[in-house]
Amino acid sequence: MLLPATVRPFETDQYNLPTTPLADIGDEVSEYVEQNLRAAVDEINADIRRHQACLTVVSRRSDCHSPEKETTELTELRSNDAVAKALYERLGDGTMLVTKFGGWFRGHKFKAQPATYYTSFKDSIYIALPTDYWTISPTIKMYGVEFGTDKLEHLFQQGYRYYKIERGEAAITIVPGRSVKKAVKWGQNSERTFYGFFVSGVYSNADLAANFAGMRFYQRLTSPVKIGETTEQPLLSLKEGVWQFNTANLRDELLKPFLSDHLNEALNPSVYAFNLYPVVKSVVQNHSCAEWHKAYPNLSRSILEQKTNDLELWHGEDYGNSQKERMVRIADTCF
Repeated sequence: MLLPATVRPFETDQYNLPTTPLADIGDEVSEYVEQNLRAAVDEINADIRRHQACLTVVSRRSDCHSPEKETTELTELRSNDAVAKALYERLGDGTMLVTKFGGWFRGHKFKAQPATYYTSFKDSIYIALPTDYWTISPTIKMYGVEFGTDKLEHLFQQGYRYYKIERGEAAITIVPGRSVKKAVKWGQNSERTFYGFFVSGVYSNADLAANFAGMRFYQRLTSPVKIGETTEQPLLSLKEGVWQFNTANLRDELLKPFLSDHLNEALNPSVYAFNLYPVVKSVVQNHSCAEWHKAYPNLSRSILEQKTNDLELWHGEDYGNSQKERMVRIADTCF
């Protein structure tokens, strides 16, 4: 019951467009993620070699355990779970206030500028709820997609939670798709409560999309993952008992397949609380619409409606999108 008092929900505002075109920081962020993945793999491989040596009579050390235990340790280290956990601990671990990745992002000086955009409080959709603005995440651009930085923290943190739930359920069920549905259900419940609506008055479909993309991100580390009509091959595989990378172009393949307009809260709108909805709609009508007409003179209501409709599924998969009455759609609000 006391938990909501300590939680800082991180909201975002893509209705207000950047006043200056944002630089694309996709490569810089991916470089950091790549560094952490390579470091995690190096640590796991070092552990594999250490346990493997313990199974060799001539290499046994005082810290070695029984052959059975050493074999069990090797099996775990050679699993996707070991790689996913090691990367999560470097990126998604932390607190409900900030992940390790979030801490790095806030302190990093990007070469490409402007890297972020904060809307002013007076123009913000959260002008009636200062606590939401206090925790607002800046808008960034990665691989041509604009979204709030909180979506990356969702991807690395809640995405791993989805991954664990899905793996746990998959181990005990034979019903196709049941394990993914269980992970999605957890996300919907958390978005209705301590990660969203209960605290901030916002049920973010984009947050749920980021969670789902994060699950697929962790799965894809060592297993093929289908995204729409494309099957993304695993980034790692076991060769001679240790993990090796399958691609020389790792940086371009790490995050790009998982970033899409699903993460943009203007194109993939949220459901707002009764007291917040009319304020958000009024701000968008009186301020944001003019920005959209100026920035995108060729947009039409039908194009935007189709875009939002397409984002109800994540490349054909149900990620928990909720279509409720209290949504502010650019299509019918501005066009």
